[in-house]
Amino acid sequence: MILSPTPLHRLDRMSEELGLDLWIKRDDLTGFAFGGNKGRKLEYLMADVLDQDADVVVSCGSTQSNFIRQLGAACSRFHKVCAAATMALPYEDIPPPADAVKAEGGNVILDRLLGIDLRVHPNGTWEELYELAEELAREYEASGKRVYRIPIGGSSPLGAYAFYQAAIEVEKQAPAFDQIVFASSSGSTHTGLAYRHFGSATEVIGIACDPEPEIAEDFARLAGGVDDLAGQGVRLAAKDFHLDFRFVGAGYGVPSEAGEAAIRRLAQAEGIFLDPIYSGKAFAGLIQLAEEKRVGGRVLFWHTGGTPALFA
Repeated sequence: MILSPTPLHRLDRMSEELGLDLWIKRDDLTGFAFGGNKGRKLEYLMADVLDQDADVVVSCGSTQSNFIRQLGAACSRFHKVCAAATMALPYEDIPPPADAVKAEGGNVILDRLLGIDLRVHPNGTWEELYELAEELAREYEASGKRVYRIPIGGSSPLGAYAFYQAAIEVEKQAPAFDQIVFASSSGSTHTGLAYRHFGSATEVIGIACDPEPEIAEDFARLAGGVDDLAGQGVRLAAKDFHLDFRFVGAGYGVPSEAGEAAIRRLAQAEGIFLDPIYSGKAFAGLIQLAEEKRVGGRVLFWHTGGTPALFA
């Protein structure tokens, strides 16, 4: 489904500015539905959908979900119905700032072009969103359809295994890095990379986009599922996941000043665009980690995509 291996190249100007040997993994160029790292997960998930002969694929996410956009495209390609429960505001206690990602632009436009059956929950909690997704799945099942359920963000053992394989892809492209820095959210990207690099000299650093410290426990459970597939005999605990929560800002789905500054800085230095929800915050984290001398040597920034949110 995706164009792989995705490019990996040096950021010459940012390397000079930050005092690093800084490289970027371009998963914004996966070539499927405006790109993004979710396409990696969907290669494995859609294979399972086909194996199970499902008629409908149901998932959920925020209104500007990159995963829902790419899932819809994958369902179109394989002639499956895509249905998704989405939520306009991920956390009910965060009022929408004037410059927050809006519900009618960006990924939403693409979702509608793809014909996704969208059920929007205007405001609420993640638990309410999950309940809405389950109601949607049962609605299709009641009509006689075979439904395949995918967790938020595609964060399942199969989705995380895709990033275990992505880490192997990088090893074939370049010598080992001292650190890998990326946006960490629902967990499959972080879990796959941490699983592959457990016990190695490469430090895997997730810049958290969700203000939930206990999420590392979920990652550890997900890693157990990856090991069932990879068979490496590696068991990760919550303490094995390096998460930096300083760059979340007002909350998940809300752009931050530091993230927007990082987007402008990379665009003007290297001509590469980040997004305001994930990669922008992650690059802001990388900049500060470099200034604090907490990263050094050969550093890889993993661009996870998400650029349609720039147009929201």
